[in-house]
Amino acid sequence: MTLDFLPQLPFAFSQPVLFGALLVLGLLAGEAVRRYAALPRITGYVLAGVLLGPQASNLLSADALLDARLLVDLSIGLIVFELGFRLDFGWLRRNPWLLVTALAESLLCFWSIYATLAYFGFRPLLAAAAAAIGTATSPAVVMVVAQELRAQGQVTERMLLFTAVNSIFAYLALTLLLPFLYFEQASGWQDALLHPLYLLAGSVLTGFAASVLMLRLAGWIGQREEGQFVLLVATVVLTVGVAHSLNLSVLAALITLGMLARNLDRGHVLLPLRFGHGGQLFFVILFVLTGASLEFEALGVAAAVAAAFIVMRFLGKALALLAFGRLSGIRPGGAGLLAVALLPMSGLAVVMVQDTALFYPSFGRELADVVLSAVAVLELLGPLATQFALRRAGEAHPDG
Repeated sequence: MTLDFLPQLPFAFSQPVLFGALLVLGLLAGEAVRRYAALPRITGYVLAGVLLGPQASNLLSADALLDARLLVDLSIGLIVFELGFRLDFGWLRRNPWLLVTALAESLLCFWSIYATLAYFGFRPLLAAAAAAIGTATSPAVVMVVAQELRAQGQVTERMLLFTAVNSIFAYLALTLLLPFLYFEQASGWQDALLHPLYLLAGSVLTGFAASVLMLRLAGWIGQREEGQFVLLVATVVLTVGVAHSLNLSVLAALITLGMLARNLDRGHVLLPLRFGHGGQLFFVILFVLTGASLEFEALGVAAAVAAAFIVMRFLGKALALLAFGRLSGIRPGGAGLLAVALLPMSGLAVVMVQDTALFYPSFGRELADVVLSAVAVLELLGPLATQFALRRAGEAHPDG
């Protein structure tokens, strides 16, 4: 009796098994921390990812995380699209000080981080790249926490607006640094000039084409919620696929799609759709995979740098908001709470580091050591900060 029909030992779990375990454990951990510790569900998702990842059980190995990159891009893409859809150009035209405040927040945050890293002896290009990534608030964290708390109000709306602006700023700044990275690596000037242009122009054109297609199909389908929901998800998935195929930026393409889909909709053919319960699936995936991607080894070596990075990042945002807050109409006390709400860094920063490492692994490794140490801390503290700020502002209505 050979018993060849039995599975071989040790069991080789298939991708669907790992995928299902990821969702179940993430869901259970998120619900547990919400019920028993009054923490955001995101914190539980991240902790589940840490336990599943290379830092603990290694059920999600480094190779498995690499294979799951498309899921991460799709999850971030859905969130970034919705963030871009909230960016109303009309609001900025009526209150131009909002845009001034958002740009000041991004710029002062960038220079605060850059000066801090330069003080610690990091070379200018590495410090600038880390500062560019550090400028961005995590769209996923602020949107999921706001949805979980059913938050509405001045701080919530400005938090989402400023997150959209500083995410765009971070991507543009990092892209504009690419020529210097090419020159540092002794590459040709053609690549140094053409690659950033290709990334920016190609990503924006992809988002524009997708927005035109989406608006035309929405007009043909009509204002049926179920039909437009399918159209929305299909357009986002298609845009992610095109960006991957053409080596473009998923972030830039999707945020362009979201902004233009709203602001070019002259006939109001699009319903104000949200991803709702279907989007929760991707949120769990994103935060569990991000938690599994965290690296804590560098944190012990660079604890002082990570702490200074986090403190100066917060101070840069806070000083700009305090300086320009009244001009943009932020109520007294709201600027400080808004600065706290903008604290999170998460999956977007990880993706930016990974994208940079695709072209130059050695530089990407240096960048990861600087940025991911701060992400490891803010991945856990950031959701708590956003939750605290929205509750303190009186804008949280978790019971409906």
